[in-house]
Parts: sequence; structure tokens; C-alpha cells
Amino acid sequence: MKPLTTYQISQMVNVNITTVIDWIDKGLLKAYKTPGGHRRVKPSDLLKFLKKYKMPIPDVIAKDVGADLSARPVAISKKVLIVDDDKDILEFISRALKKFYKNIKIEFASDGFMAGKKIAEFKPNLLILDIKMPGMDGFAVLEHLKKENMKILAITGYPSKEIKEKIFKAGADDYLVKPFSVEELKQKVENLMGGKK
Repeated sequence: MKPLTTYQISQMVNVNITTVIDWIDKGLLKAYKTPGGHRRVKPSDLLKFLKKYKMPIPDVIAKDVGADLSARPVAISKKVLIVDDDKDILEFISRALKKFYKNIKIEFASDGFMAGKKIAEFKPNLLILDIKMPGMDGFAVLEHLKKENMKILAITGYPSKEIKEKIFKAGADDYLVKPFSVEELKQKVENLMGGKK
């Protein structure tokens, strides 16, 4: 199999091309440059990267490099409610979770009022909650929440010491600071949902 372009990789693993370039620039994904300055990745290096970060391995790579197909998305039967007023964030988190977990059910809410209704109906195992939203913000949602068996991952774009303390005091189990990577999200979700099930 020929060396892969950043575009080909983005199509294979279902991410934006800028994400692939970012992986390369950060040294996470091994690549080389052609005389024309284009980035190229050997299929074997892509396979190592996918295995290291426990990402799904496309069949075309698996067949070509003779990959261990046990490195498939982790199967868990969990329910996640994502609450954010930013549609791009909702889509980003949803796509990331679906990539890593086969049997995951995801619901969305775009504000605090809808979140309360969805929590009662959907009964999620994990609530991913944006703190800053118009109207009823994330802190107000946490205030009115009966936690039960649900884990809460708060998201904030304002990571001051006061905000962090307020997040934990309000009952969240952990938090993520925007912008965050797929890998950071995956790590937090695995920690909260009891690892790989």
C-alpha cells in the first residue's frame, strides 16, 4: 500500500484534515514530507498511531498491514446526555464517542431547561454538561439535579481556580477545558464510566 496523504487519512478515520495535520505537527503521528512539501504517512505508522490511541482501525489498513483486529471500538452499553448550546461541540463530542464506543446511546440538549427534562426521561449514565449557557446555565442544572447513578463531566472555557472549585462543589465528577482533543475527552469518559466495558 502506498504512503497516505493527510486527506486520505482524514477520510479513513472520519476526522477533519486539519486534525490529521495537527497530529503530525505535534509529533503524535509519524510522517515525512515529499520534495514538494506534502505530508505523507506510511500505513504501518498510521496503524501504530491508531493502536496507541485505541482508535478504530479501518479495514483497508488492517488487511494491508495485517493488523490485529482486536483493536476495534470498545463495546459498552451506556447512555450519555450532552448538554451544550454550541451545535459544533455537540457534534464533535457525539462523533468522538461513537468512534470509540459501539453500543453507546447519545441524546442532546441545547439548554438547561431541556437538560432537566432529558435527564428525567433518558436517565443517562454520563452527563456531559457545558457550564456557560444562556438562560439556565450548567451550575443551575447541577443545583436542581438528583445525581443518583449518573456521572457528570463539566465543560468550561474559563478554567480559573474559582470556576474549578465551583464545578466540583456543585457536584461534577470531573471537568474538561475547551478546546479539548478527542483523546482528552476519551480519557475522561473512560475514567468516569469505569474504563472499557
